[in-house]
Amino acid sequence: KKFCSDACRNSYNNRVNKDSKNLIRNTNNRLRKNYRILEALNPDQKTKTSRAKLIEKGFDFNYFTSIYITKTGNTYYYIYNQGYLALDNNFYLLIKKE
Repeated sequence: KKFCSDACRNSYNNRVNKDSKNLIRNTNNRLRKNYRILEALNPDQKTKTSRAKLIEKGFDFNYFTSIYITKTGNTYYYIYNQGYLALDNNFYLLIKKE
């Protein structure tokens, strides 16, 4: 036997994996917060909002799950199925993929 009990084994593995899990946990929390902000501001499938409103709610533009570039060169950033596109004058188009 390597460990005296399941509790000892779990405690050991939690200590060993702590650093990487904190990074993952913090990243997932940030993505979850961004998703909730987009979901709250975009109750319909498509709407417009300002950059100031997103920042005011705590949105972090550094965290997203994917990028989609259209044939016309527009770049959409997605957090799961909620996306946004930068428009002119610090406005953003919010969309939801089905």
